[in-house]
Amino acid sequence: MRELYDQYAFKASKHVTKSYSTSFYAGVRFLDEKIRNDVHAIYGFVRLADEIVDTFHEQDKQTLLDEFRQDTYKAIENGISLNPILHSFQMSVNKYGIDRELIDQFLHSMEMDLNPLEYTQSTYEEYILGSAEVVGLMCLKIFVYGDNDEYEKLKPYAMKLGSAFQKINFLRDLKADVEGLGRIYFPNVDHNGITLEEKLAIEEDIQKEFDEAYIGIKMLPKSSRFGVYVSYVYYTKLLKKIKRKDTKELMNARIRVSNKSKIALFAGSYVRNSMNLL
Repeated sequence: MRELYDQYAFKASKHVTKSYSTSFYAGVRFLDEKIRNDVHAIYGFVRLADEIVDTFHEQDKQTLLDEFRQDTYKAIENGISLNPILHSFQMSVNKYGIDRELIDQFLHSMEMDLNPLEYTQSTYEEYILGSAEVVGLMCLKIFVYGDNDEYEKLKPYAMKLGSAFQKINFLRDLKADVEGLGRIYFPNVDHNGITLEEKLAIEEDIQKEFDEAYIGIKMLPKSSRFGVYVSYVYYTKLLKKIKRKDTKELMNARIRVSNKSKIALFAGSYVRNSMNLL
């Protein structure tokens, strides 16, 4: 039965989410049940591409990424794939009318990771657009159930949120990116690490994006508002921890939010949402 395979494909993407990001998985659990599978499908697709450029060092990454791109488009056009992650992704893409331009832009940013760059402000913004902002827009299409008017209204806020999340990831993963992958995404920053002035400027930029994104979060449908808010609260907590660290600490360890703190954050978010205090 086709239905059985469809269910299996979504379960595969859900398993990818749970295995790779417990925090994102927790946020998805707070979305309406009707859209959870579709968000897992987006994450599964994004994670596979990310694994190609970040992990498979012994392989020809360019070839793998080219094949992944071709398989993705074939899945969308044919409405089926024997790769369960791509199969779940194409179902969500076709169901909500997710623009191919968003997928193109995402894969372009993944290709930028194949050969580490000295990022300028322009290429930095280009990378964030494809690696984070368009992913937020793919999810937004699901959150508004494909409604184009709502999508256009909320689009700027979704892009700001995706950008803020990505910039926090850059700060959190500074050590791994520099030492393990030879990358530093911030423009005009030396590979030996960022200065205090640079760190403060980046943090201020992130805070401004969060402030703008929060306006859009409050405008989301109830089916997705709480789940997105939970992710927002988690990342704002992460930003606060990063702000308390000096630049040397960022280069020596990955900043984390403890499981105990996560539980407290989720509980507090639930109370605020229940009392309509968002």
